[in-house]
Amino acid sequence: MMKDFIMLNSGACFAQARVKDQDYQEDFTFVDIYDFPKVDLKPYKCLVINSFIDQEFLYEQRHLIREFLDDRKVLIFTGNLFKNWLPGGSNFVPKQINSFQDYVVSVHQPHPIFEGVLEDDMTYNKGVSGFFARGHHPVPEGAEILLTLSGGEPINYIDRNSTKGTIFAHVGNDLFGKMNGSPKTTDRIGPQLMQWARDEYIRLQEGCVQL
Repeated sequence: MMKDFIMLNSGACFAQARVKDQDYQEDFTFVDIYDFPKVDLKPYKCLVINSFIDQEFLYEQRHLIREFLDDRKVLIFTGNLFKNWLPGGSNFVPKQINSFQDYVVSVHQPHPIFEGVLEDDMTYNKGVSGFFARGHHPVPEGAEILLTLSGGEPINYIDRNSTKGTIFAHVGNDLFGKMNGSPKTTDRIGPQLMQWARDEYIRLQEGCVQL
């Protein structure tokens, strides 16, 4: 059965854990980052790129990313940009911290990806803040901001203007994983992000994406 998602594997320990996660075996094809140029991307609806990826290498292959998006597909990036490989993207800006409350997550605009997810569950993990996001990426013109930090810095955005496809960029770690410890509302994010990506792909292919 053809899978909808292709995730580039950085080889880092956290990435390896995702490769072995049985919850995603039916939906994801995992590809070593350095095999990326040899992969046929045509069957896939969504390209997923996470933290710890070799961004210098991605910069060399940026034309492949652009071509994928211009086929009216979806790209999900979670991490801190420092190289110009993501269309419309800008380098990570770290948050200046004076208190743990500077990491408080707020919903800027309700969205199906974060439906039913509590702000406190995103802000705190075992009572510690800062795991969800520690800065921001300047937002491309016309992009849709979903979550913000306490100073209004955008944690993530949806960009439908920089390419013919759709980019979801999150300035943090892999959203498909679950928090360690007791079940939390953040466990909803991974499945809801997958469903949004599938729905977005259909809208893109039908030419009826809602801006």
